[in-house]
Amino acid sequence: MSILAVFAIIAGLVSLLSLLTLHFTSPEFQPSWRMVSEYANGKFKWLLTVFFYMWGASSILLALHLFPLVTGFWPLFGVGMLILSGIGAICGGLFDINHKKHGLAFALGVPTLPVAAVILTYHLLDTGLITQSNALILAHGSWVSILLMATSMMLLFAGFKKAGIVMDKNTPPPTELPKGVIAIAGYANRLLVSCFIAWTIYIAYLLLQY
Repeated sequence: MSILAVFAIIAGLVSLLSLLTLHFTSPEFQPSWRMVSEYANGKFKWLLTVFFYMWGASSILLALHLFPLVTGFWPLFGVGMLILSGIGAICGGLFDINHKKHGLAFALGVPTLPVAAVILTYHLLDTGLITQSNALILAHGSWVSILLMATSMMLLFAGFKKAGIVMDKNTPPPTELPKGVIAIAGYANRLLVSCFIAWTIYIAYLLLQY
């Protein structure tokens, strides 16, 4: 079963590498305020698809590795949440930012991971399957990153509104950032993704040590 953990690590690393590469291949999407999903509108959409698919695969592979190791309702619930998160990430690749179901992909992939991360990390520590308590930093970092992204998005939209730019689901993002707008939402978005995938990779790595 350890092969699943190995593949989870590989998939996670490929996902992060794909995202890093997009910053060089599509520099027109400024990382300070453009979302990761917006790379779908660039010339390297396929690379973004790889990012989402590998992200999802990493989560699902880790969940499959964990399933026979954990016991009890809440740990198994955490495994289920991890699978849902992986499905949501894959849906992010299937339904890009221009698709009406992209919001559903977000709803499946993002809120579920912190739930899984916190429940499973505590369970693995309690049962001795992992011993490094620093795994809790990434587990709690996952939900903290969501709060940071939500706050930064509110600041961004408030800045747009002050600049006279109305943002809704039918309005394309401006091509240039208006003066005075606080632009950190893109960084927060990338931090969220990095925390999510890093947790998956690290837990898979720790389980290989068991």
